[in-house]
Amino acid sequence: MNHIPASFSSDAAVVAAAADGQLGHRDHIAHTDQFERAVHSVREGVWSVVGNGLSNQNFVEGPEGLIAIDTGESRQEMQWALDAVRAHTNAPVVAVIYSHSHYVGGTTALAGAGESVPIWGHERITVNRERTGVELSASATRGAVHQFGLFLADEGPDGLINVGLGQSFRRADHAPHQVGFVPPTELISGPLATTIAGLRVEMTPAPSDADDSITIWFPELSTAIHNIAWPVLFNVFAIRGEEYRDPRVLLKGLDHLLSLGADHLVGAHGVPMSGAEVIQREVTLDRDSIQYMWDQTVRGVNKDLSASELTSFVQLPDRFAHGALTRQRYGLAEHHVRQIHDGLVGWFDGDEANLFPLDPGDRAERMIDGFGGVETVRAKVRSAIDAEDLRWAVELGSWLARAEGAGDDDRALLAEAIRAIGQRTTAANIRNWCITRALELEGALDLARMRTHVFGRAAVLAAAPATTVHALRVLLDPAAAADVDDELGFRFADGATAGLRVRNQVAVPTDGRDADLELALDLDTWAGICSGRTTMAAAIDEGQVEVTGDRARVDRVIACFDHVSFGG
Repeated sequence: MNHIPASFSSDAAVVAAAADGQLGHRDHIAHTDQFERAVHSVREGVWSVVGNGLSNQNFVEGPEGLIAIDTGESRQEMQWALDAVRAHTNAPVVAVIYSHSHYVGGTTALAGAGESVPIWGHERITVNRERTGVELSASATRGAVHQFGLFLADEGPDGLINVGLGQSFRRADHAPHQVGFVPPTELISGPLATTIAGLRVEMTPAPSDADDSITIWFPELSTAIHNIAWPVLFNVFAIRGEEYRDPRVLLKGLDHLLSLGADHLVGAHGVPMSGAEVIQREVTLDRDSIQYMWDQTVRGVNKDLSASELTSFVQLPDRFAHGALTRQRYGLAEHHVRQIHDGLVGWFDGDEANLFPLDPGDRAERMIDGFGGVETVRAKVRSAIDAEDLRWAVELGSWLARAEGAGDDDRALLAEAIRAIGQRTTAANIRNWCITRALELEGALDLARMRTHVFGRAAVLAAAPATTVHALRVLLDPAAAADVDDELGFRFADGATAGLRVRNQVAVPTDGRDADLELALDLDTWAGICSGRTTMAAAIDEGQVEVTGDRARVDRVIACFDHVSFGG
């Protein structure tokens, strides 16, 4: 048996109890310490608020006032940070800089934001935020629930310990988590040097987990603020599901960060770091961990190793386990290697069995039959769990859970094996995924609604109408559209138009201006329809939507879409 100890331990002795009874790997529990909520005084005029949410809120004071860098997940989160930093300075906020698009939801907590205060950020921030929660809304929500343990309790064996980059996705004391995003007013598309608040600032694109990330350098303060070196091994693969993060691009950003020779390093996540030698050592190790995974995966691909073989072939040497920025406390190298393989050469890894695999349910039943039947497989799962052979236990247990006629006992057996892995891994993402999945298998969590695609009301209101209209194309049911050839236009109260031409069992985005069939409505009504609060038919019947053209043809087009509000 080829065990990969960095992914999860084969020894149950690593499992410990956290303060509120949560069971997990002792190193995962210890990682919580760095997320204690506090204002870190990095140097004169630079503060980092850590532990106030999933990300940090950072502040830099110049001769003309205070620069706020990132604004958290909500107005409440940012207000707490602003109040906390007021113990150190009363300077007015005169500018905002976004390091990337993920943590910019609290900007309206800053007096004057969006009015007289300039907001600097990458040109893709606004469009990237609009995309979030639209085409992949069900998948994105479900993935976040699993990765960040959003439905886990605060205490007890299955309780949340931490989420790797913070104590939790959002703090309960910031409820109701009102989003107050304001789009950047000063757009960055390439390296830019300017003066903000009386300080020289250099901003350089540095794609990381977002293609709109920038590194912000204050040469007069020898301070770099960034979103590319994290307090954990960088997540090439996000278990929640994300677009490919190319390690080669990451290396360029890390090399640039190293070239600055900073005395102070302040991240979007984790505690600040000071001392040029310490920073050079730790960031170099971080950078080299990324290159190691890339280079060795390429080496393995050239040796014709399958994706599964690569996970044991490419493991980080022990030196990386001790780095401040390279410990596997968030994601795992095993999974990053698979992602690099897929990004490099695609999903087919040369394993003959993966070229035309059986349907998972069919395969499960055949494997169970081949092993001698359900009772034999159940006994082997129990034996594997007792022998600490958890990878084998999960594979065998997955057959039982996927086979036709699977019962609660079969799902509970798989849940037991997955939970054991969750308790023995150092990686927050993996523990949260495993515990959440175990609870769902046992029936303690019902995530069925997160497998139904609806758009968040706030996301619809924030996006251009065409964005959400055109996103309907990914909900088209080909069978329902088999005999449909029509264009449906949408005209919004503010004058915006969009359309979809349904033909050949696809929905082609159009501007909708020449459509014979048209729906006239306001954005608020559209948001209610998209979020499932009302149906299109009801909105038409109640006069909230005005129809131009043959109503029967309109209904046929609407029924092509697999959405609760469209009748599909």
